[in-house]
Amino acid sequence: MQIVMMVGIIAVFYFFMIRPQQKKAKDQKVMIENLKEGDSVVTIGGLHGKVHSVEEGTITLTIDKGVKLTFEKSAISRKI
Repeated sequence: MQIVMMVGIIAVFYFFMIRPQQKKAKDQKVMIENLKEGDSVVTIGGLHGKVHSVEEGTITLTIDKGVKLTFEKSAISRKI
């Protein structure tokens, strides 16, 4: 009976915790890979800007009045 309970607990952890995290991480990776010039984004720190250029590991954002800042791709939180 204890083995059945342990298997049940592991299944619950997988379907309610591990699997959704993996799906969210996959969706985030796809979003970052599909960024292109002109997309409006928000960084993890809350900075809003438009993508100016995309390079291998970095993204340059244009902020207010032509200010350009370079970020790691992993710092992009979401696309607006």
